[in-house]
Amino acid sequence: QLVVVESGGGSVQTGGSLRLSCAASGDTYSRYSVGWFRQAPGKEREGVAAIGSDGRTTYADSVKGRFTISKDNVKNTGYLQMDNLKPEDTAMYYCAGVIERPRPIWLPPAPVSLNPGDYNTWGQGTQVTVSS
Repeated sequence: QLVVVESGGGSVQTGGSLRLSCAASGDTYSRYSVGWFRQAPGKEREGVAAIGSDGRTTYADSVKGRFTISKDNVKNTGYLQMDNLKPEDTAMYYCAGVIERPRPIWLPPAPVSLNPGDYNTWGQGTQVTVSS
């Protein structure tokens, strides 16, 4: 079982930066993907960025060029660097993890997912507030 805990939220002004961290523990010997999701009041949870065990990444169009996801495999910690923040980025941000299923060697790697339903381990969330 994988356990993830996020940290690093806060309040910034438009154009500012924040870095979120996601510490993984438990079954970190297995290959796992880490995703970042956010949910604003009255809105559905949406995928922001995700990174696979092999380092492949994917981003939501709304954050491309502003957010960067990375992972330190030694520390078992994922990061979301958020630059040029906008008021519409205000939300509760969640880190999520999932153990990757083994695939036959002749098949290409599975796409890195931004679908919340594809993740089964969630952190408690950290608030990000961007003021204009």
